[in-house]
Amino acid sequence: KFFSAAAPCPGAPWHIGAVANVRFGGVPLRQVIEILKLNVDDRAHFITAEGSDGPPKPDAADFEHSLPLGDALDRTILALTLNGEPLPAAHGGPVRLVTPGYYGTMHVKWLNRIRFEASETANHHQVRRYRTPLAPIKPGAKFEYDLGNSEPNWRMRTKSIILSPSDETKIEKSAGADNKINVVGVAFNDGGCRIDRVELSTDGEVWRRVEIVVPDSPYAWYRWHTAVDLKPSEHTLRCRAIDALGRTQPLDGAIHWNPAGYAWNGVHTIRVKVL
Repeated sequence: KFFSAAAPCPGAPWHIGAVANVRFGGVPLRQVIEILKLNVDDRAHFITAEGSDGPPKPDAADFEHSLPLGDALDRTILALTLNGEPLPAAHGGPVRLVTPGYYGTMHVKWLNRIRFEASETANHHQVRRYRTPLAPIKPGAKFEYDLGNSEPNWRMRTKSIILSPSDETKIEKSAGADNKINVVGVAFNDGGCRIDRVELSTDGEVWRRVEIVVPDSPYAWYRWHTAVDLKPSEHTLRCRAIDALGRTQPLDGAIHWNPAGYAWNGVHTIRVKVL
């Protein structure tokens, strides 16, 4: 949805995204390799995961994805549970490949095979889908993906979201009440380092740090909150996260425009009206 403001993107127009904060349980891939005494060839640099579902059409490519072997050994689990319950089939059960800090498309459902390979798979879903250009392109431009000019949607970009108030909210203040408005949201990244701070702006110029709650897991949401003084008028609120590596959110998220509209992480902006 946000990329389409610069140039149309096909597909489902997500708003703030299909975001969720859940707890997967399972067996680390590294432990499976050790228990089975697998001898992984030194030439292997990727794993490629397949699911038991077939292609949607007879002439279409089956779904599979490749991930870097290093991250797979450090992070990936064969997920068997979701929030303490057996993993439902709708979410990839009985076994799903889950790599924390990676975009959801890489969490291959109904896992039935893992290959250790020297290169990324040349499968349609790895080369033609779920990738973003390495260099910025003009919004609306056509782009022919290949393994050399683009990167897969692996590690999530640093991002924060305002959850409350919601966009276009009208906030009515009672007579004599102060003008403090509670603003709450979440921030997250790829889990490679901590979220160092989250900042909120009410005028697009001055950014103020907000209170953040550090989660137990580096891959979980950092919840944040603050109260801002807003007079009766229309206001624009913006938030951005900055992690310990200095990675943050661009003011203009459209600089990462891509034809499919993947991996938006621009500064989140909402508009509210205080009555």
